[in-house]
Amino acid sequence: MNKNNKNTENNEKKKRRAALKSLRTQNLIFLALAGIVNAFGVTIFLYPVKLYDSGISGLSMLLDQITAPHLTMSLFLLLLNVPIFLFGLRMQGMLFTFYSIFTVSVYSVMSFLILNVLPIDVSFVSPLAGRDLLLCAIFGGVISGVGSGMTIRFGGAIDGIDVLSVIFAKRIGISLGTFVMAFNTLLYTACGIIIQSWILPLYSIVTYFVGSKTVDYIVEGFDRSKCAMIVTVKAAEISEALGKQFQSGGTIVNAIGGYTREDKQILYYIVNHFQINRLKTIVREIDESAFISLQDVSDIIRKRD
Repeated sequence: MNKNNKNTENNEKKKRRAALKSLRTQNLIFLALAGIVNAFGVTIFLYPVKLYDSGISGLSMLLDQITAPHLTMSLFLLLLNVPIFLFGLRMQGMLFTFYSIFTVSVYSVMSFLILNVLPIDVSFVSPLAGRDLLLCAIFGGVISGVGSGMTIRFGGAIDGIDVLSVIFAKRIGISLGTFVMAFNTLLYTACGIIIQSWILPLYSIVTYFVGSKTVDYIVEGFDRSKCAMIVTVKAAEISEALGKQFQSGGTIVNAIGGYTREDKQILYYIVNHFQINRLKTIVREIDESAFISLQDVSDIIRKRD
């Protein structure tokens, strides 16, 4: 073994050790809970009425229906997801890969327990929503979306399609969302052709839509903050007034007007949904000509004391 190979091997060992040291018990607890929640949503609401989840989870459900009885959804969840996560190891990192495989394993085991061990009858109808396909689609999407969102929130992914989108979307010139949507479109089309009915695949689209929106709310928060970009010549006065009103600070950046070529200042300020109107009023009272732009902020990361 030459020197370069030894260095590469040593670097890989260091990365693995660093990843193991970064493991957090809190994350593992919440990821386990995410896997359980996802399994509950899929097996209690979707699986009994033959609705399909999105991504690799939905593909596993389809394969469960058309293959031998011993090839179950729980088995396909592992057989399909684990190789994908390992394939994306170099790009996504050791910690993300471990968290993802751990969550999928919990999801798979819990699904197996609900479908085969626990005294819950999911043979023909949902234990909670009966045969109502719309209720099953909505609540299955919401609950599985909560599980998926929690997984992302705590550092992993519960479906390999997310990893595939990161790896291949840019290579073929599309966005991550478009890649996932294209995969699910092909999946639901295949489901319709195989089962020779479009009712269940169409209701599954409702599940996908509801689930994706739920993931957004879980990851980004229900009450997202707003970043106000205020272009003004009185940034100091506005910043002081906003600070007194909201008990927080902003950031002032020097700028030049693109048309007038006059010296300007840009004040960045974070407010919540209920503070927007008050911010506008304060800015207008100090500088009527100020330009205000508002943008959604999904995460605010501050240094902790």
